[in-house]
Amino acid sequence: MKRVGSVVRTAQGLAIVRSPDDSHPSLGTALVDEELQTVGDVVDVFGPVDRPYMAVSPDDGVHLPTLVGAALYAR
Repeated sequence: MKRVGSVVRTAQGLAIVRSPDDSHPSLGTALVDEELQTVGDVVDVFGPVDRPYMAVSPDDGVHLPTLVGAALYAR
């Protein structure tokens, strides 16, 4: 597993994740939390090239506000 970043906020039903460096997973990549629970899929990458943001569409049953500050990982 590779750490892809931390959830910095929620917006319009999506989790916004900030990458710690210039790498990011491909669109459609499933992301998990520290307990290996699937959180959702990457649906967009935007922002500065050196530390991009990712929009993550949550899976059913995922409560977005509890994810703020959480580290996410790519499987």
